[in-house]
Amino acid sequence: MGKRRRVAERRKTPPAVLGGMIAVVVGGAGIGAYALYGGGAAADEGTSAQGGHKTVRTGPLTTAEVRTASTHFLTAWQKGSVTDAAAATDDPSAAGPLLTGLTKDAHLTDLTLTAGRARGAEVPFSVKATVSYRKLSKPLAYDSALTVVRRKSDGRPMVQWHSSVVHPDLKDGDRLVTGESGTPPVTALDRDGGKLTDTEYPSLGVVLDGLREKYGKTAGGRAGVELRVVRGKAARADKLSDKTLVELSKGTPGTVRTTLSPSLQAAAERQVAKRTRASVVALRPSTGEILAVANSGHGFNTAFQGSLAPGSTMKVITSSLLIDKGLASADKEHPCPKTVTYGGWKFHNDDDFQIKDGTFKASFARSCNTAFISQAKKLKDDDLTKQAQQVFGLSMNNWAIGVPTFDGAVPVQSQAQMAASLIGQGGVRMNPLNMASVAATVKSGGFHQPYLVSPSVDHRKLATASRKLSAKTLSQLRELMQYTAAYGTAAEAMSGLGPDYGAKTGSAEVDGQKKPNGWFTAYRGDLAAAGVVQAGGHGGDTAGPIVATLLKSGG
Repeated sequence: MGKRRRVAERRKTPPAVLGGMIAVVVGGAGIGAYALYGGGAAADEGTSAQGGHKTVRTGPLTTAEVRTASTHFLTAWQKGSVTDAAAATDDPSAAGPLLTGLTKDAHLTDLTLTAGRARGAEVPFSVKATVSYRKLSKPLAYDSALTVVRRKSDGRPMVQWHSSVVHPDLKDGDRLVTGESGTPPVTALDRDGGKLTDTEYPSLGVVLDGLREKYGKTAGGRAGVELRVVRGKAARADKLSDKTLVELSKGTPGTVRTTLSPSLQAAAERQVAKRTRASVVALRPSTGEILAVANSGHGFNTAFQGSLAPGSTMKVITSSLLIDKGLASADKEHPCPKTVTYGGWKFHNDDDFQIKDGTFKASFARSCNTAFISQAKKLKDDDLTKQAQQVFGLSMNNWAIGVPTFDGAVPVQSQAQMAASLIGQGGVRMNPLNMASVAATVKSGGFHQPYLVSPSVDHRKLATASRKLSAKTLSQLRELMQYTAAYGTAAEAMSGLGPDYGAKTGSAEVDGQKKPNGWFTAYRGDLAAAGVVQAGGHGGDTAGPIVATLLKSGG
Protein backbone atom coordinates (compact mmCIF):
# COMPACT_ATOMS: atom_id res chain seq x y z
CA MET A 1 0.00 0.00 0.00
CA GLY A 2 2.81 2.37 0.93
CA LYS A 3 4.63 1.55 -2.30
CA ARG A 4 1.55 2.31 -4.42
CA ARG A 5 1.05 5.60 -2.62
CA ARG A 6 4.65 6.64 -3.25
CA VAL A 7 4.34 5.78 -6.96
CA ALA A 8 1.07 7.73 -7.22
CA GLU A 9 2.60 10.69 -5.45
CA ARG A 10 5.59 10.64 -7.76
CA ARG A 11 3.38 10.69 -10.83
CA LYS A 12 1.57 13.76 -9.54
CA THR A 13 4.78 15.61 -8.78
CA PRO A 14 5.95 17.89 -11.60
CA PRO A 15 9.49 17.25 -12.84
CA ALA A 16 12.23 19.23 -11.18
CA VAL A 17 14.61 21.41 -13.13
CA LEU A 18 17.80 22.03 -11.18
CA GLY A 19 20.54 24.10 -12.74
CA GLY A 20 19.34 23.14 -16.20
CA MET A 21 19.56 19.40 -15.45
CA ILE A 22 16.58 17.25 -16.37
CA ALA A 23 16.02 14.18 -14.23
CA VAL A 24 14.21 11.44 -16.11
CA VAL A 25 13.64 8.71 -13.55
CA VAL A 26 11.73 5.48 -13.96
CA GLY A 27 12.04 2.82 -11.34
CA GLY A 28 11.64 -0.14 -13.67
CA ALA A 29 9.11 -2.29 -15.44
CA GLY A 30 5.55 -1.82 -14.22
CA ILE A 31 6.21 1.49 -12.45
CA GLY A 32 5.50 3.75 -15.40
CA ALA A 33 6.93 7.09 -16.44
CA TYR A 34 6.08 10.71 -16.86
CA ALA A 35 6.88 13.05 -19.72
CA LEU A 36 8.93 16.03 -18.69
CA TYR A 37 7.65 19.56 -19.19
CA GLY A 38 4.23 18.14 -20.01
CA GLY A 39 5.91 16.68 -23.06
CA GLY A 40 4.50 14.00 -25.16
CA ALA A 41 5.47 14.27 -28.79
CA ALA A 42 5.19 17.81 -30.07
CA ALA A 43 1.78 18.08 -31.66
CA ASP A 44 2.49 19.01 -35.25
CA GLU A 45 4.49 22.06 -34.24
CA GLY A 46 5.76 23.98 -37.20
CA THR A 47 3.16 22.82 -39.71
CA SER A 48 0.03 24.46 -41.01
CA ALA A 49 -2.61 23.48 -43.53
CA GLN A 50 -3.37 26.05 -46.18
CA GLY A 51 -5.25 24.92 -49.20
CA GLY A 52 -4.31 21.33 -48.45
CA HIS A 53 -0.59 22.09 -48.48
CA LYS A 54 1.69 21.47 -45.51
CA THR A 55 4.25 24.07 -44.56
CA VAL A 56 7.51 22.48 -43.48
CA ARG A 57 9.16 24.18 -40.52
CA THR A 58 12.77 25.12 -41.16
CA GLY A 59 15.48 27.07 -39.41
CA PRO A 60 17.47 26.38 -36.25
CA LEU A 61 15.87 24.31 -33.53
CA THR A 62 14.61 26.19 -30.50
CA THR A 63 15.53 25.25 -26.97
CA ALA A 64 11.95 24.13 -26.37
CA GLU A 65 11.95 21.90 -29.46
CA VAL A 66 15.18 20.21 -28.41
CA ARG A 67 13.90 19.71 -24.89
CA THR A 68 10.51 18.36 -25.95
CA ALA A 69 11.86 15.92 -28.57
CA SER A 70 14.63 14.56 -26.34
CA THR A 71 12.33 14.26 -23.33
CA HIS A 72 9.71 12.34 -25.29
CA PHE A 73 12.32 9.88 -26.57
CA LEU A 74 14.03 9.33 -23.20
CA THR A 75 10.73 8.96 -21.34
CA ALA A 76 9.38 6.42 -23.81
CA TRP A 77 12.65 4.49 -23.76
CA GLN A 78 12.65 4.26 -19.95
CA LYS A 79 9.03 3.30 -19.86
CA GLY A 80 9.70 0.38 -22.18
CA SER A 81 7.45 1.88 -24.89
CA VAL A 82 9.77 0.83 -27.70
CA THR A 83 7.35 1.76 -30.47
CA ASP A 84 6.92 5.28 -29.09
CA ALA A 85 10.65 5.72 -28.51
CA ALA A 86 11.51 4.53 -32.01
CA ALA A 87 8.83 6.79 -33.49
CA ALA A 88 10.52 9.75 -31.79
CA THR A 89 13.63 9.16 -33.94
CA ASP A 90 14.27 9.86 -37.60
CA ASP A 91 14.82 6.13 -38.30
CA PRO A 92 12.21 4.02 -36.43
CA SER A 93 13.00 0.87 -38.43
CA ALA A 94 16.58 0.85 -37.11
CA ALA A 95 15.82 2.16 -33.63
CA GLY A 96 13.03 -0.31 -32.82
CA PRO A 97 14.99 -3.59 -33.01
CA LEU A 98 17.95 -2.24 -31.05
CA LEU A 99 15.79 -0.79 -28.27
CA THR A 100 13.78 -4.03 -28.13
CA GLY A 101 17.02 -5.97 -27.83
CA LEU A 102 18.01 -4.13 -24.66
CA THR A 103 15.46 -6.21 -22.78
CA LYS A 104 15.34 -9.30 -24.95
CA ASP A 105 19.04 -9.77 -25.76
CA ALA A 106 20.99 -7.57 -23.35
CA HIS A 107 18.73 -8.43 -20.37
CA LEU A 108 18.72 -4.91 -18.94
CA THR A 109 16.28 -4.01 -16.14
CA ASP A 110 15.68 -1.13 -13.73
CA LEU A 111 16.54 1.49 -16.32
CA THR A 112 17.18 5.04 -15.05
CA LEU A 113 18.13 7.93 -17.33
CA THR A 114 19.35 11.35 -16.27
CA ALA A 115 19.53 14.04 -18.94
CA GLY A 116 21.94 16.92 -18.68
CA ARG A 117 22.00 20.48 -19.97
CA ALA A 118 21.59 20.61 -23.75
CA ARG A 119 24.52 21.87 -25.80
CA GLY A 120 22.63 23.33 -28.72
CA ALA A 121 20.87 20.38 -30.35
CA GLU A 122 22.91 17.79 -28.41
CA VAL A 123 21.58 16.43 -25.14
CA PRO A 124 23.97 14.40 -22.94
CA PHE A 125 22.46 11.83 -20.61
CA SER A 126 23.58 9.12 -18.21
CA VAL A 127 22.28 5.57 -18.10
CA LYS A 128 22.01 3.29 -15.08
CA ALA A 129 20.59 -0.22 -15.30
CA THR A 130 21.01 -3.74 -14.02
CA VAL A 131 22.25 -6.59 -16.20
CA SER A 132 20.35 -9.71 -15.13
CA TYR A 133 20.93 -13.15 -16.60
CA ARG A 134 19.54 -16.25 -14.93
CA LYS A 135 20.64 -15.88 -11.29
CA LEU A 136 23.42 -13.44 -12.06
CA SER A 137 23.20 -9.64 -11.99
CA LYS A 138 25.52 -6.64 -12.02
CA PRO A 139 25.03 -2.88 -12.31
CA LEU A 140 25.70 -1.02 -15.55
CA ALA A 141 26.38 2.71 -15.76
CA TYR A 142 27.64 4.88 -18.61
CA ASP A 143 27.19 8.23 -20.34
CA SER A 144 25.77 8.85 -23.80
CA ALA A 145 24.26 11.66 -25.86
CA LEU A 146 21.60 12.28 -28.50
CA THR A 147 21.15 14.96 -31.12
CA VAL A 148 17.84 16.48 -32.19
CA VAL A 149 17.34 17.28 -35.89
CA ARG A 150 14.48 18.34 -38.10
CA ARG A 151 12.81 15.53 -40.01
CA LYS A 152 13.19 16.25 -43.71
CA SER A 153 9.59 15.49 -44.61
CA ASP A 154 7.91 17.99 -42.28
CA GLY A 155 10.60 19.76 -40.23
CA ARG A 156 9.42 18.14 -37.01
CA PRO A 157 12.10 17.81 -34.29
CA MET A 158 13.20 14.19 -33.93
CA VAL A 159 16.12 12.35 -32.32
CA GLN A 160 18.76 11.63 -34.94
CA TRP A 161 19.20 7.88 -34.80
CA HIS A 162 22.52 6.14 -34.48
CA SER A 163 23.21 3.03 -32.43
CA SER A 164 25.68 5.06 -30.37
CA VAL A 165 22.70 6.82 -28.76
CA VAL A 166 21.99 3.56 -26.89
CA HIS A 167 25.65 3.04 -25.97
CA PRO A 168 28.70 5.03 -27.18
CA ASP A 169 30.62 1.84 -28.07
CA LEU A 170 27.96 0.77 -30.56
CA LYS A 171 28.43 1.34 -34.28
CA ASP A 172 25.39 1.25 -36.52
CA GLY A 173 24.38 -2.38 -36.97
CA ASP A 174 25.93 -3.56 -33.68
CA ARG A 175 23.94 -5.19 -30.84
CA LEU A 176 24.19 -5.58 -27.06
CA VAL A 177 23.97 -9.21 -25.95
CA THR A 178 24.20 -10.84 -22.52
CA GLY A 179 24.87 -14.55 -22.21
CA GLU A 180 27.55 -17.16 -22.25
CA SER A 181 30.30 -15.73 -24.37
CA GLY A 182 31.02 -17.70 -27.49
CA THR A 183 34.67 -16.75 -27.14
CA PRO A 184 36.54 -17.63 -23.93
CA PRO A 185 38.74 -14.92 -22.40
CA VAL A 186 42.49 -14.88 -22.86
CA THR A 187 45.36 -13.72 -20.72
CA ALA A 188 47.86 -11.91 -22.94
CA LEU A 189 51.53 -12.07 -21.93
CA ASP A 190 54.43 -9.86 -22.99
CA ARG A 191 57.59 -11.31 -24.51
CA ASP A 192 59.00 -11.87 -21.00
CA GLY A 193 55.92 -13.71 -19.71
CA GLY A 194 54.40 -10.80 -17.79
CA LYS A 195 50.64 -10.21 -17.88
CA LEU A 196 49.36 -7.45 -20.15
CA THR A 197 46.32 -5.51 -18.92
CA ASP A 198 44.61 -2.37 -20.11
CA THR A 199 44.84 -1.05 -16.57
CA GLU A 200 48.62 -0.92 -16.76
CA TYR A 201 48.73 -0.26 -20.51
CA PRO A 202 45.55 1.65 -21.49
CA SER A 203 46.30 1.51 -25.22
CA LEU A 204 46.07 -2.27 -25.24
CA GLY A 205 42.30 -2.47 -24.63
CA VAL A 206 41.42 -2.82 -28.32
CA VAL A 207 44.46 -5.05 -28.89
CA LEU A 208 43.37 -7.42 -26.11
CA ASP A 209 39.87 -7.55 -27.63
CA GLY A 210 41.42 -8.55 -30.95
CA LEU A 211 43.60 -11.22 -29.35
CA ARG A 212 40.58 -12.73 -27.63
CA GLU A 213 38.59 -12.84 -30.83
CA LYS A 214 41.45 -14.46 -32.74
CA TYR A 215 42.74 -16.91 -30.12
CA GLY A 216 40.01 -17.28 -27.49
CA LYS A 217 38.65 -20.55 -28.87
CA THR A 218 42.06 -22.15 -29.32
CA ALA A 219 43.99 -20.92 -26.27
CA GLY A 220 42.45 -23.43 -23.87
CA GLY A 221 40.04 -21.19 -21.96
CA ARG A 222 36.36 -21.55 -21.00
CA ALA A 223 33.71 -18.91 -21.64
CA GLY A 224 32.00 -16.91 -18.89
CA VAL A 225 28.76 -14.87 -18.86
CA GLU A 226 28.96 -11.23 -19.94
CA LEU A 227 27.28 -8.26 -21.55
CA ARG A 228 29.13 -7.50 -24.76
CA VAL A 229 28.97 -5.51 -27.95
CA VAL A 230 28.42 -7.89 -30.86
CA ARG A 231 29.67 -6.26 -34.03
CA GLY A 232 27.53 -5.91 -37.12
CA LYS A 233 28.48 -6.00 -40.79
CA ALA A 234 29.75 -2.42 -41.02
CA ALA A 235 31.90 -2.64 -37.89
CA ARG A 236 33.39 -5.96 -38.98
CA ALA A 237 34.24 -4.42 -42.35
CA ASP A 238 36.23 -1.87 -40.34
CA LYS A 239 37.87 -4.80 -38.49
CA LEU A 240 36.42 -3.91 -35.10
CA SER A 241 36.26 -6.71 -32.54
CA ASP A 242 33.44 -7.62 -30.13
CA LYS A 243 33.82 -5.81 -26.80
CA THR A 244 32.99 -6.90 -23.24
CA LEU A 245 31.12 -4.27 -21.18
CA VAL A 246 30.14 -6.18 -18.03
CA GLU A 247 31.43 -9.56 -16.83
CA LEU A 248 28.77 -11.35 -14.77
CA SER A 249 30.82 -14.49 -14.20
CA LYS A 250 34.41 -15.14 -15.02
CA GLY A 251 35.41 -17.69 -17.56
CA THR A 252 38.70 -19.54 -17.46
CA PRO A 253 41.15 -17.69 -19.68
CA GLY A 254 43.57 -19.27 -22.07
CA THR A 255 47.06 -17.82 -22.54
CA VAL A 256 48.51 -15.99 -25.54
CA ARG A 257 52.11 -14.80 -25.59
CA THR A 258 52.83 -11.66 -27.61
CA THR A 259 56.02 -10.03 -28.86
CA LEU A 260 55.47 -6.81 -26.87
CA SER A 261 58.33 -5.46 -24.77
CA PRO A 262 57.08 -4.31 -21.34
CA SER A 263 59.64 -1.50 -21.14
CA LEU A 264 58.98 -0.19 -24.65
CA GLN A 265 55.21 -0.50 -24.24
CA ALA A 266 55.37 1.52 -21.03
CA ALA A 267 57.53 4.14 -22.75
CA ALA A 268 55.13 4.31 -25.70
CA GLU A 269 52.16 4.81 -23.39
CA ARG A 270 53.92 7.67 -21.62
CA GLN A 271 54.87 9.37 -24.86
CA VAL A 272 51.47 9.35 -26.55
CA ALA A 273 49.82 10.55 -23.34
CA LYS A 274 51.67 13.85 -23.79
CA ARG A 275 49.87 14.57 -27.07
CA THR A 276 46.28 14.62 -28.26
CA ARG A 277 45.53 12.06 -31.01
CA ALA A 278 49.02 10.55 -31.07
CA SER A 279 49.87 6.99 -32.13
CA VAL A 280 53.13 5.05 -32.35
CA VAL A 281 54.44 1.57 -33.20
CA ALA A 282 57.89 0.08 -32.61
CA LEU A 283 59.16 -3.18 -34.12
CA ARG A 284 62.24 -5.30 -34.73
CA PRO A 285 63.48 -4.91 -38.37
CA SER A 286 65.35 -8.22 -38.44
CA THR A 287 62.25 -10.26 -37.54
CA GLY A 288 59.12 -8.11 -37.80
CA GLU A 289 58.26 -8.56 -34.09
CA ILE A 290 56.07 -5.72 -32.81
CA LEU A 291 57.53 -4.39 -29.57
CA ALA A 292 55.09 -1.56 -28.72
CA VAL A 293 51.81 -0.05 -29.88
CA ALA A 294 50.14 2.95 -28.26
CA ASN A 295 47.42 5.51 -28.94
CA SER A 296 46.46 8.56 -26.87
CA GLY A 297 42.81 7.84 -27.75
CA HIS A 298 41.99 4.32 -26.58
CA GLY A 299 38.71 3.72 -28.41
CA PHE A 300 40.23 3.02 -31.83
CA ASN A 301 43.60 1.52 -32.67
CA THR A 302 44.85 4.16 -35.09
CA ALA A 303 48.37 2.73 -34.80
CA PHE A 304 47.28 -0.55 -36.45
CA GLN A 305 44.01 0.33 -38.19
CA GLY A 306 44.27 4.00 -39.06
CA SER A 307 43.93 5.07 -42.69
CA LEU A 308 45.66 8.42 -43.04
CA ALA A 309 47.65 10.20 -45.72
CA PRO A 310 51.29 9.68 -44.66
CA GLY A 311 52.64 12.87 -46.20
CA SER A 312 56.34 13.05 -46.89
CA THR A 313 57.21 9.83 -45.07
CA MET A 314 55.92 8.24 -48.30
CA LYS A 315 58.98 9.72 -50.02
CA VAL A 316 60.98 6.77 -48.68
CA ILE A 317 59.03 4.48 -51.00
CA THR A 318 58.97 7.03 -53.83
CA SER A 319 62.74 7.54 -53.58
CA SER A 320 63.33 3.81 -53.89
CA LEU A 321 61.24 3.86 -57.07
CA LEU A 322 63.05 6.86 -58.59
CA ILE A 323 66.49 5.39 -57.80
CA ASP A 324 65.44 2.00 -59.21
CA LYS A 325 64.39 3.68 -62.46
CA GLY A 326 67.48 5.87 -62.73
CA LEU A 327 65.44 9.04 -62.23
CA ALA A 328 67.34 10.10 -59.11
CA SER A 329 70.63 9.40 -57.39
CA ALA A 330 71.61 10.46 -53.90
CA ASP A 331 74.62 12.61 -54.79
CA LYS A 332 73.58 13.78 -58.26
CA GLU A 333 72.04 17.15 -58.99
CA HIS A 334 68.24 17.11 -58.86
CA PRO A 335 65.69 19.89 -59.49
CA CYS A 336 63.87 21.46 -56.51
CA PRO A 337 62.02 24.53 -57.85
CA LYS A 338 59.50 26.56 -55.83
CA THR A 339 56.54 25.09 -57.69
CA VAL A 340 55.73 22.44 -60.30
CA THR A 341 52.51 22.05 -62.28
CA TYR A 342 51.32 18.60 -63.26
CA GLY A 343 47.89 17.34 -64.31
CA GLY A 344 46.43 20.81 -63.90
CA TRP A 345 47.54 21.12 -60.25
CA LYS A 346 50.23 23.46 -59.00
CA PHE A 347 52.36 21.82 -56.32
CA HIS A 348 54.32 23.90 -53.78
CA ASN A 349 57.10 23.39 -51.30
CA ASP A 350 56.63 24.50 -47.71
CA ASP A 351 56.92 28.30 -47.79
CA ASP A 352 57.74 27.97 -51.51
CA PHE A 353 61.41 27.30 -50.82
CA GLN A 354 63.73 26.11 -53.57
CA ILE A 355 67.15 24.47 -53.68
CA LYS A 356 69.35 25.73 -56.47
CA ASP A 357 71.89 23.28 -57.92
CA GLY A 358 71.19 20.85 -55.07
CA THR A 359 71.45 17.06 -54.93
CA PHE A 360 68.61 14.59 -54.55
CA LYS A 361 69.94 13.90 -51.04
CA ALA A 362 69.51 17.57 -50.17
CA SER A 363 65.96 17.54 -51.54
CA PHE A 364 65.07 14.40 -49.55
CA ALA A 365 66.59 15.78 -46.35
CA ARG A 366 64.68 19.04 -46.64
CA SER A 367 61.55 17.25 -47.92
CA CYS A 368 61.28 19.09 -51.23
CA ASN A 369 57.90 18.20 -52.79
CA THR A 370 58.73 19.47 -56.25
CA ALA A 371 61.81 17.24 -56.49
CA PHE A 372 59.40 14.29 -56.58
CA ILE A 373 56.49 15.83 -58.51
CA SER A 374 58.90 16.85 -61.27
CA GLN A 375 59.46 13.17 -62.06
CA ALA A 376 55.76 12.25 -62.38
CA LYS A 377 55.73 12.66 -66.16
CA LYS A 378 58.37 9.93 -66.44
CA LEU A 379 56.37 7.37 -64.42
CA LYS A 380 53.54 5.02 -65.29
CA ASP A 381 50.32 5.25 -63.32
CA ASP A 382 50.92 1.93 -61.54
CA ASP A 383 54.66 2.28 -60.80
CA LEU A 384 54.25 3.48 -57.22
CA THR A 385 51.59 0.88 -56.46
CA LYS A 386 53.86 -1.93 -57.69
CA GLN A 387 56.82 -0.60 -55.72
CA ALA A 388 54.79 -0.47 -52.50
CA GLN A 389 53.44 -3.99 -53.02
CA GLN A 390 56.46 -5.79 -54.44
CA VAL A 391 59.20 -4.30 -52.25
CA PHE A 392 57.48 -3.08 -49.08
CA GLY A 393 54.64 -5.64 -48.81
CA LEU A 394 51.97 -2.94 -48.57
CA SER A 395 48.53 -2.41 -50.09
CA MET A 396 47.64 -6.08 -50.56
CA ASN A 397 45.40 -6.57 -47.49
CA ASN A 398 47.13 -9.81 -46.47
CA TRP A 399 49.05 -9.10 -43.26
CA ALA A 400 48.34 -11.58 -40.46
CA ILE A 401 49.84 -10.05 -37.32
CA GLY A 402 47.45 -11.70 -34.83
CA VAL A 403 44.92 -8.84 -34.51
CA PRO A 404 43.07 -6.74 -37.13
CA THR A 405 45.14 -4.28 -39.19
CA PHE A 406 44.87 -1.95 -42.14
CA ASP A 407 47.74 -2.84 -44.45
CA GLY A 408 48.12 0.46 -46.30
CA ALA A 409 46.64 1.59 -49.60
CA VAL A 410 48.52 2.83 -52.65
CA PRO A 411 45.88 2.81 -55.39
CA VAL A 412 46.69 3.21 -59.05
CA GLN A 413 45.96 6.84 -59.96
CA SER A 414 46.58 9.17 -62.85
CA GLN A 415 47.37 12.80 -63.59
CA ALA A 416 47.46 15.12 -60.58
CA GLN A 417 46.35 12.42 -58.12
CA MET A 418 49.21 10.17 -59.21
CA ALA A 419 51.64 13.04 -58.71
CA ALA A 420 50.18 13.78 -55.26
CA SER A 421 50.62 10.15 -54.27
CA LEU A 422 54.38 10.50 -54.76
CA ILE A 423 54.47 12.81 -51.74
CA GLY A 424 52.02 10.81 -49.63
CA GLN A 425 48.82 12.64 -50.51
CA GLY A 426 46.17 11.78 -53.12
CA GLY A 427 44.70 8.37 -52.38
CA VAL A 428 47.66 6.98 -50.40
CA ARG A 429 46.70 5.86 -46.89
CA MET A 430 48.90 4.48 -44.11
CA ASN A 431 49.19 4.11 -40.33
CA PRO A 432 52.17 3.97 -37.93
CA LEU A 433 52.41 0.18 -38.26
CA ASN A 434 52.77 0.48 -42.04
CA MET A 435 55.33 3.27 -41.84
CA ALA A 436 57.36 1.57 -39.11
CA SER A 437 57.52 -1.42 -41.44
CA VAL A 438 58.79 0.83 -44.25
CA ALA A 439 61.68 2.05 -42.09
CA ALA A 440 62.32 -1.53 -40.96
CA THR A 441 62.47 -2.73 -44.58
CA VAL A 442 65.14 -0.15 -45.37
CA LYS A 443 67.12 -1.10 -42.28
CA SER A 444 66.93 -4.88 -42.73
CA GLY A 445 67.22 -4.86 -46.52
CA GLY A 446 63.98 -6.74 -47.07
CA PHE A 447 60.36 -6.85 -45.98
CA HIS A 448 59.49 -8.86 -42.86
CA GLN A 449 55.75 -8.79 -42.17
CA PRO A 450 55.20 -7.32 -38.69
CA TYR A 451 53.55 -9.63 -36.17
CA LEU A 452 52.25 -9.42 -32.61
CA VAL A 453 51.85 -13.18 -32.04
CA SER A 454 54.38 -15.64 -33.39
CA PRO A 455 53.13 -17.53 -36.46
CA SER A 456 54.24 -20.73 -34.73
CA VAL A 457 51.28 -20.38 -32.34
CA ASP A 458 48.65 -21.00 -35.02
CA HIS A 459 50.76 -21.90 -38.07
CA ARG A 460 49.43 -18.95 -40.06
CA LYS A 461 51.26 -17.78 -43.16
CA LEU A 462 52.87 -14.35 -43.06
CA ALA A 463 52.77 -11.98 -46.00
CA THR A 464 55.87 -11.67 -48.16
CA ALA A 465 57.26 -9.25 -50.74
CA SER A 466 58.07 -10.52 -54.22
CA ARG A 467 61.43 -8.77 -54.53
CA LYS A 468 64.13 -6.92 -52.62
CA LEU A 469 65.75 -3.63 -53.47
CA SER A 470 69.00 -3.84 -55.38
CA ALA A 471 72.16 -3.30 -53.34
CA LYS A 472 72.70 0.01 -55.15
CA THR A 473 69.21 1.33 -54.40
CA LEU A 474 69.29 0.09 -50.81
CA SER A 475 72.61 1.75 -50.00
CA GLN A 476 71.41 5.06 -51.44
CA LEU A 477 68.11 4.86 -49.58
CA ARG A 478 69.94 4.31 -46.30
CA GLU A 479 72.23 7.22 -47.17
CA LEU A 480 69.20 9.48 -47.72
CA MET A 481 67.59 8.54 -44.41
CA GLN A 482 70.88 8.79 -42.48
CA TYR A 483 71.58 12.24 -43.93
CA THR A 484 68.06 13.39 -43.01
CA ALA A 485 68.54 12.13 -39.45
CA ALA A 486 71.89 13.91 -39.17
CA TYR A 487 71.33 17.15 -41.09
CA GLY A 488 67.77 17.36 -42.39
CA THR A 489 64.28 17.87 -41.01
CA ALA A 490 64.70 14.94 -38.58
CA ALA A 491 68.00 16.12 -37.09
CA GLU A 492 66.64 17.78 -33.96
CA ALA A 493 64.55 14.76 -32.91
CA MET A 494 67.31 12.25 -33.76
CA SER A 495 70.11 14.16 -32.08
CA GLY A 496 72.56 11.87 -30.31
CA LEU A 497 71.19 8.64 -31.78
CA GLY A 498 73.67 8.10 -34.64
CA PRO A 499 75.49 6.86 -36.54
CA ASP A 500 73.54 3.66 -37.31
CA TYR A 501 70.24 5.41 -37.88
CA GLY A 502 67.92 6.95 -40.46
CA ALA A 503 64.69 8.93 -40.49
CA LYS A 504 62.08 10.76 -42.55
CA THR A 505 59.60 13.40 -41.45
CA GLY A 506 56.18 14.12 -42.93
CA SER A 507 53.32 16.60 -42.79
CA ALA A 508 50.02 15.58 -44.38
CA GLU A 509 47.44 18.24 -45.18
CA VAL A 510 43.86 17.30 -44.27
CA ASP A 511 40.79 19.21 -45.42
CA GLY A 512 39.23 21.20 -42.60
CA GLN A 513 42.30 21.03 -40.33
CA LYS A 514 44.23 24.15 -39.46
CA LYS A 515 47.38 22.11 -38.86
CA PRO A 516 48.59 19.07 -40.81
CA ASN A 517 49.06 15.58 -39.39
CA GLY A 518 52.65 15.25 -38.24
CA TRP A 519 54.47 12.02 -39.21
CA PHE A 520 57.86 10.54 -38.38
CA THR A 521 59.44 7.20 -39.26
CA ALA A 522 62.94 6.12 -38.27
CA TYR A 523 65.28 3.29 -37.34
CA ARG A 524 68.23 2.88 -35.03
CA GLY A 525 70.13 -0.39 -34.87
CA ASP A 526 67.66 -3.27 -34.83
CA LEU A 527 64.72 -1.09 -33.86
CA ALA A 528 62.31 0.82 -36.09
CA ALA A 529 59.38 3.03 -35.13
CA ALA A 530 56.83 5.38 -36.65
CA GLY A 531 54.30 7.76 -35.22
CA VAL A 532 51.64 10.29 -36.15
CA VAL A 533 50.15 13.23 -34.26
CA GLN A 534 46.92 14.19 -35.94
CA ALA A 535 46.44 17.95 -36.43
CA GLY A 536 49.72 18.41 -34.60
CA GLY A 537 51.81 20.25 -37.18
CA HIS A 538 55.21 19.34 -38.61
CA GLY A 539 56.30 15.76 -37.96
CA GLY A 540 59.78 16.61 -36.74
CA ASP A 541 58.33 18.67 -33.90
CA THR A 542 55.40 16.42 -32.93
CA ALA A 543 55.77 12.75 -33.82
CA GLY A 544 59.57 13.00 -33.95
CA PRO A 545 60.21 13.21 -30.18
CA ILE A 546 57.80 10.31 -29.56
CA VAL A 547 59.60 8.04 -32.02
CA ALA A 548 63.07 9.15 -30.96
CA THR A 549 62.33 8.41 -27.30
CA LEU A 550 61.44 4.83 -28.15
CA LEU A 551 64.59 4.43 -30.24
CA LYS A 552 66.64 5.71 -27.31
CA SER A 553 64.89 3.26 -24.97
CA GLY A 554 66.03 0.28 -27.01
CA GLY A 555 64.11 -2.94 -26.70
